[in-house]
Amino acid sequence: MISKWQTSPAAEDYSVDELMVTVLAAQFRDGDQCCNGMASFIPVAAFMLARLTHAPELVWLASSGGLEPRPDRIPASTLEAPLWRDSIMYIEQYGDFWNFVLNGRWIQKFCVGAAQLDQYGNANNSIIGGDYHAPKVRLPGTAGLADMGSIGKKLYYWNPNHSPRSLVEKVDYISAAGYLDGGGARQRLGLEGGPQLVISNLAVMDFEPVSKRMRLKSVHPGNHCKTGAGKDRIRAADAGKNRSRDQTAHAGASEADP
Repeated sequence: MISKWQTSPAAEDYSVDELMVTVLAAQFRDGDQCCNGMASFIPVAAFMLARLTHAPELVWLASSGGLEPRPDRIPASTLEAPLWRDSIMYIEQYGDFWNFVLNGRWIQKFCVGAAQLDQYGNANNSIIGGDYHAPKVRLPGTAGLADMGSIGKKLYYWNPNHSPRSLVEKVDYISAAGYLDGGGARQRLGLEGGPQLVISNLAVMDFEPVSKRMRLKSVHPGNHCKTGAGKDRIRAADAGKNRSRDQTAHAGASEADP
């Protein structure tokens, strides 16, 4: 565990990535069971930071393959064996993993990115354009995101490129269900869980409890931004600035990924 992190002075020389890591890490608690998706360097660093500081008993399943990994550093891919080195157990991806996640008792929190995210937390990792069969851009695909968005998991999205292209009013294609068209739409279909938080390089967004629309929760120091998701932006009543000290920034994030 990082020594004296509770009383360390506020960091001044952190990067935006490190701030995103620390904000995400602050969402996890001892006993949480978490999983990351592909190319998820910020969530992986956040899990490692949380376990080094305030949540040493956090349970981490790395990319559906290795339980409780202990990598020396984050490797070039978050979906390959080097990340799973020295795991206490290896899980077969196409069978055992889904047996675990389909059971509501296990793996409650899933961290993932999306090419597009709309005002109700619907995610798109499939296509850009109106025609699925002739898109402007063919994206990598869901890789399990559609499933995780429909089986009661709490979804934490991260976005290193906050812009009107990535945070949109309506996604071109729903790869994973968020709150659909808002309000009780998700609940009416019997879907539990759903998007909880969006952490970008500019700000943090959550979802208004009744309308389920994305709203601005806090802004990173030195930034001014709107959510970019919907014409009429919603701002949380307690919206403020993210403070590096509260998220044990820089020193801890650097130690998680030296």
